[in-house]
Amino acid sequence: MSGEENQAYAGQLAVMEVVMAPIRSTAIAALGLPAGSRGLDAGCGIGLQAVGLVKTVSPGGEVVGVDLNPALLAEARERAAEAGVTDRVSFEVADVRRLPYGDGEFDWAWSSDCVGYGAPDPVAAVRELARVVRPGGPVALLVWSSQMLLPGYPRLEARLNATAPGLAPFEPGMPPERHHLRGLGLLRAAGLVEAQARTFVGEAQAPLNAPVRDALATLVAMRWPGAEAELVSEDAADFRRLCDPGSAEFIADHPDYYAWLAETLFWGRVAAQ
Repeated sequence: MSGEENQAYAGQLAVMEVVMAPIRSTAIAALGLPAGSRGLDAGCGIGLQAVGLVKTVSPGGEVVGVDLNPALLAEARERAAEAGVTDRVSFEVADVRRLPYGDGEFDWAWSSDCVGYGAPDPVAAVRELARVVRPGGPVALLVWSSQMLLPGYPRLEARLNATAPGLAPFEPGMPPERHHLRGLGLLRAAGLVEAQARTFVGEAQAPLNAPVRDALATLVAMRWPGAEAELVSEDAADFRRLCDPGSAEFIADHPDYYAWLAETLFWGRVAAQ
C-alpha cells in the first residue's frame, strides 16, 4: 500500500475499534491467558489488540506484535506509547509464515483476521504459529463470522454478501477445508489438540452516538468495498441511499436501528512432545 493508503487503512481500523473492541476483549478474556505470560500477536496491524492482550497478562506479561507493514507498526508503537505499555509490548516486521523465533519461545499465540484467513496454505500458517508456542500453550485465531447491518433489507444485505468483496477471502474453487470458518479443522490439521470454537457478538442500537455511527459507516465501507459494481441498478441505488453516511436516509440514523456483528474464536493447544 502507498503511504496514503496505509494512513487511510489505519484510520479505518481506529474508527471501527469502538464497535470491535468489546467483541475482541471478550474473546481474549475467554482464553484465560495467565498473568506474567509472554505471547505473540501475529498480524498485529496498528497494535490495538496487542495493547489489550498485554493488559490482560499484566502484571509481568509481555506481548510481541508482528506484521509485514512497517507503516502500521509505526502506528502500533504510537498507540502502545499512548497506553503506557511500551515496556511490555514490542513490534517487529516479520512474516507470520516464517516467524523469526525459536521453537516454544512463547506461552501463547493470537491472530485476528490474519493467520488462516485467506492464506494459500492456512494449515502451514497455523503450524508455524504452533511451532513458536510451548507445549500446552494455546494458539487462537479470531475471524469474521457474520453480521446484520441493514435491518429491514435482508435481500439487499444477502446480495451484498454474495458479491466477491462480501465473500472474501473465499474465492471460487477454494476447497471448503481452507475456509477460515473451518478453523477447527485447520487447528487439528496443524497438530493442535483440544480444538474449540466460540462466537462473540457485538451490538449497536439507536440512538447512536457519533463514534458508533462513524464506526458503523466505516464497517459498511470495509465490509463491501466495490460491491456496488456487482449489484443490479435498483439494489445499487438502495445501497447508496442506505449506506452513505451523507445520505438523508442513512440507515444507522433510523430511530429503530439495530445491528449486530459476530466474530468466531478458534483455539487449541500445542501438543505435548
